[in-house]
Amino acid sequence: MSADTRQSLTNGFGHKRQSFRHWRGQRPFWGGMLTLLAGIPIMYVPYQNLTLGSLTIRMSTTAGAGSLIIGVLLVVLGLTMWFQPQSRVFAGVAAILLALVSLVVSNFGAFLIGFLLGLIGGALGVSWVPGKTVAAEPAAPAERAERTEQADRAEEAGHPAEDAGTDAGTGPASDNTAVSGASPADGVDAYDGNGRHRAG
Repeated sequence: MSADTRQSLTNGFGHKRQSFRHWRGQRPFWGGMLTLLAGIPIMYVPYQNLTLGSLTIRMSTTAGAGSLIIGVLLVVLGLTMWFQPQSRVFAGVAAILLALVSLVVSNFGAFLIGFLLGLIGGALGVSWVPGKTVAAEPAAPAERAERTEQADRAEEAGHPAEDAGTDAGTGPASDNTAVSGASPADGVDAYDGNGRHRAG
């Protein structure tokens, strides 16, 4: 297998994974999963026999058909949360009610396993809300304003240095063109580099 083939396989798997993640984010996925899983033990347990050594215990009760109906309905409600997310509140409330009924009908909700799964799955289905898309455009003007403000600060910070340089060139120090070593006592103008005498 070549590197190109591996890359194409990786890209295909990554694309499918991304698509599944997008699909999962648009519905109460985990609520539907737990509700669907709750129906399986509720359907399964009442029709099985528990064998302990030579002792066989039948789990089925007179309400075995009721357990089957509750289990099938929980599976259907879990699929409804997946494929009809707009009905999630109805499906979640119905799953909670069926989980409560299974305590009486189906051997304490399949020994509390199906009951707890149905209760949590229904609660997750009711509480789930679709996410809101975040608008990226309002952030652009804010960034522009921040950049403009930073540019203004940089310009303000640069002006004092320029002003200092300008003052340094126009002040008395720039006019001091006296020859080194000359002093007013020698009769030379200290502020004149040409060595001319002061008038008067």
